[in-house]
Amino acid sequence: MASSDNERPLPKYDELPKFKDFSGCAWEVWGKDDQLGTVNLLTDDVVREAGKEIKTGKRICLNWPIQFPSRPAFGRIPPTHEIIFKAHRGAIHDDILHINTQSGTQWDGLKHFGLLKHGVFYQGTPASFFQSGQIRIADPTNVDPELIKFGIHNWAQRGICGRGVLLDMVKFYSDANGGQLPYDPMTTHAIPASDLIACAQKQGITFRRGDILLLRIGFMQRFYSGTQEERDGIADKPETFAGIEQSEDMKRFLWDNHFAAVASDQPALERWPPPEEVGHLHQTILGLWGMPIGEFFDLEALSKHCDETGRYTFFFSSWPLNVLGGVASPPNAAAYF
Repeated sequence: MASSDNERPLPKYDELPKFKDFSGCAWEVWGKDDQLGTVNLLTDDVVREAGKEIKTGKRICLNWPIQFPSRPAFGRIPPTHEIIFKAHRGAIHDDILHINTQSGTQWDGLKHFGLLKHGVFYQGTPASFFQSGQIRIADPTNVDPELIKFGIHNWAQRGICGRGVLLDMVKFYSDANGGQLPYDPMTTHAIPASDLIACAQKQGITFRRGDILLLRIGFMQRFYSGTQEERDGIADKPETFAGIEQSEDMKRFLWDNHFAAVASDQPALERWPPPEEVGHLHQTILGLWGMPIGEFFDLEALSKHCDETGRYTFFFSSWPLNVLGGVASPPNAAAYF
C-alpha cells in the first residue's frame, strides 16, 4: 500500500464510481475541467521530497535512440532522420526527423486511448470532439483551448518529475528460475499484480503517493539478443507481447498506490493482445484515470546500476515535447541517483 502523507485523501479504487460497465472512474477526483490526470499528484512538495534521492550525481538515460525500432509495431511509420549539409555556407548542418511519436520510447497521452465501445476519452469527452488531420497553429497569442484540449503539452509544461521506482521483473523471475526468464517478452504473457508486490517486497520498496513506476519486463534484453530478422519481424507479425495483466487486482494495485505514472520496457505496457472478455487496460489507465503510460523505456543501464548499488528508487525527470494538442511524445526521461 502507499505510505501516508499530508495531502488530501484520495478515494480507493473500490470507492470510485462506475461509468456504465467500467469500474474505477476518476473523472471527478481533480474536477471536471482537469487535463493533467494523475500528474496532479506531482506537487511541489512531492517533487522536493523526491529530490532527496539525488546523492551521488549519477545520471542514466532512459530513452532508446529514436531510430529504434527501425520497423515499428502496430502499423506505425518507421522513423527517418535526414542530415542536410549546407555546402554554400562552408560548415553547417541541419537535420530533419520524421517520426510517429509512439514508434519508440514514448508517453501515451490523454488523447491516445479512450473507452472504445463508448467512443469517449478522459472526462467522458466524445471522440467526435477532437479535430484530426494536420493541425496548424500560427498565432501563439490566440490558441483555441478546445483545439488543443487534453494535449501532451499539459504534461510537457509541468514536467513528469518525482521519485522513480524500478521493479526489475526480469531479475525477480530469473533469480527464481535458475537465471532464465521463464517467458518470452515477445509473446503474450501476463504479469500479475501479486508478482509486482512480491518484487517490491524483495527489493525493499515502500511505495509513496506520486511515485513514477518503471517495470522492466524484458523486451529490450530480448530485442538485443535476437536476430535482425526477429527484430524486423515486429512490424510484420501479429503483435504479441508480455505485459501487466488486465485484472481488477492490477487496477487496485496501480490506483491504490496512487502512482503518478507507469512505464515499462515493453511495446505495450499491458499483456498483448488482451483477452476479449476483459478488454484493454489502457481504457482504464488513460481513459478513466488520466495516468501517463510509458512504453519502450530503455531500462537496461538503470537495472544494472540498481542491482550494483541496491538502490531501486531515484529522482526521475521527464519533459515531453511541448506539442500543443499532441497525442503522445518521446519522454526525454532520465534517472538521477
